Amino acid sequence: MAALKNSVRLTGFLGNNPEMKTFNENRNLARVSLATNDRYRNSQGEWVADTQWHQLVFWGRQATFAQKALTKGSEISIEGKLVNRQYVDKEGATRYVTEVNVKEVLQLNRKPE
Repeated sequence: MAALKNSVRLTGFLGNNPEMKTFNENRNLARVSLATNDRYRNSQGEWVADTQWHQLVFWGRQATFAQKALTKGSEISIEGKLVNRQYVDKEGATRYVTEVNVKEVLQLNRKPE
């Protein structure tokens, strides 16, 4: 049960190409946004699409894979954990960020809707 305490699984389409950064010449980081889509009928019976955006973070070999194999529009499934962090921006305002640190990624072959 310990593995279920902070676990996220998402399937969606990438909104941009992964952005890669390297620290200390051997630590890689890639960031990318993922869109998940839900469809439902509203009270008038019309179909409504609800898109949620998630910020993904890949580390190490996963980051290298993301940079080489993933592009905007790719459909992927991921498993990871939620991480909340804060930072102070250039204007001095405190910003809060929720990201998914990816542990596993599966590249799917379906085309975007």
